[in-house]
Amino acid sequence: AMLMQMQTQAALSKMLKPYRKAGEKGLGGQLDLLGLNGNDAQAAAIKALEGSPQFTSLVKSGENALLQNASATGGLRGGNTSAALAQFRPQMLSQVIESQYGKLAGLSALGQNAAAMQGNNMTNSTNQISGLMANAGQIQGQGIIAQGQAYADMFGGIAKGIGQYQGGGF
Repeated sequence: AMLMQMQTQAALSKMLKPYRKAGEKGLGGQLDLLGLNGNDAQAAAIKALEGSPQFTSLVKSGENALLQNASATGGLRGGNTSAALAQFRPQMLSQVIESQYGKLAGLSALGQNAAAMQGNNMTNSTNQISGLMANAGQIQGQGIIAQGQAYADMFGGIAKGIGQYQGGGF
């Protein structure tokens, strides 16, 4: 039973490993975006998001929509259009950073849950193995006591027989 417990624990650990690793990466990404792994890591994380296909596609689509709207309304060369274009990229980057942080938080939670599940399972397995070992020790102890009692009964019977023989009880 103990071997089965240990094999089950090893199998569970193997199954949860990808989730724990994903959680570690998610937490690392969050720390990078927050600047808690240093300014260089934060700058690299933001730069990676700015160069991502998601960000460049969103910016291109958004800027095209702004320009088409300005063209349709005759305000292509107006100050409002320039101001809107100037504000668009930073706003979009802020949204992408928040979105990425949320996705990384999901990975962190996934990894945390996998680690907690494995920890709980290990605690339960340890308790069960300890219980099995205690039961085995108790059974072994009961067997030794029973064997000792059998010897005591046997020697007691022999002593009683000798006593009766010597006392003329036969």
